[in-house]
Amino acid sequence: MREGGTLVLCCLALALAACREGGGQADSFPPSGRDVAPIVSDAFSTEDVRDRVGEFEAVVAAAQVQPGMSVADIGAGEGYYTVRLSPLVGAKGRVLAQDIVPETRDRLAERVQREGLDNVTVRLGLPEDPKLPPGGLDRIFMVHMYHEVTDPYAFLWHLVGGLKPGGEVIVVDADRPVKRHGIPPARLKCELAALGLRLDRFQRLGGSDSFFAAFRAAGPRPAPGAIKPCQEPA
Repeated sequence: MREGGTLVLCCLALALAACREGGGQADSFPPSGRDVAPIVSDAFSTEDVRDRVGEFEAVVAAAQVQPGMSVADIGAGEGYYTVRLSPLVGAKGRVLAQDIVPETRDRLAERVQREGLDNVTVRLGLPEDPKLPPGGLDRIFMVHMYHEVTDPYAFLWHLVGGLKPGGEVIVVDADRPVKRHGIPPARLKCELAALGLRLDRFQRLGGSDSFFAAFRAAGPRPAPGAIKPCQEPA
């Protein structure tokens, strides 16, 4: 009995060590080191207003979205980008719409079903993990939501894993302090660079303080404990 009990204790100790090792990855991500804007609404603006200023057309042209691509709309909200990306990528393309608020996700799923968007999948993500398919996406859109990400290094580490080789992360946000629901471009560039993403294209969006930024992987993503966080607050 004593020998068997010793064996059981050893197994329990090994299992506990394995659990600690698996859980340590999440704990090893560095803190954001900056403000985080609260989620105030699942709608950035009315869709009619956004259509009138030509926001979607300008962004997808700059993002070089093509038929047949697989794209993700992170923080999709009411689905302004989701429903417009669907016909753009076409029947051979895919759109993954993600949100972290269950009620918002459910409303978007109802809209997708109501509008018969067969190439759209709606998914619930986590604040630190958008739950993307590994290596499956040509473009990952984050539109007017990055300043609300509470754990940017953990979030980006998981997000980068969803890119295909040559894929791009597309960020649209406002050039203002995070407390005012934006993010300075220099801070954005720094945070994404910490995950091995290089700024490829940047442009201001007319008639506002918003900007477009496209990032590509410049190398493999670092291990969580090797991420070097940005030093300057935003």
